[in-house]
Amino acid sequence: MEDRFNKQPSEFSEEVVQVNRVSKKTQGGNKIGFSAIIIVGNKKGKVGLGLGKANDVASAIRKASTYAKKHLIDVPIKNGTIPFGIKVKKGAAEILLKPAPKGSGIIAGGAVRSVVSAAGIENISSKILGSDNKASNVYATLYALQRIIVLNTKNLGRIKSKK
Repeated sequence: MEDRFNKQPSEFSEEVVQVNRVSKKTQGGNKIGFSAIIIVGNKKGKVGLGLGKANDVASAIRKASTYAKKHLIDVPIKNGTIPFGIKVKKGAAEILLKPAPKGSGIIAGGAVRSVVSAAGIENISSKILGSDNKASNVYATLYALQRIIVLNTKNLGRIKSKK
């Protein structure tokens, strides 16, 4: 059994993006629960997203954190920024991510900022074009970073085949 007082410091940083109180009508009355969205990253190119649901906030956060750590993605970082710009639409959310010069910092809204800072990106410019929903924007940002990985590997394949 794990000793909860002598925990080792984790290499991952966790950031709570959203906690929602949800209720369900039942025959006996209202059943209240909580859902939490967590971003987990090591600031070295790995980032994950977790959604946890439970009867109390602490359990929901713990479940989300566990899920996020199991589903990490690698983000390609070149000179502290992303290799190229990308515009992605996922659901109602539309996200534009562009590489930025060194020293410009993270120019992004709250939902996008938490994802890119957890991934370790130091310089980026972004714009949220679609929905104002934090959860949708976080999922769209993570999807954009996944698309960068896919497009980056396709381009590397083309470069190698030309030689």
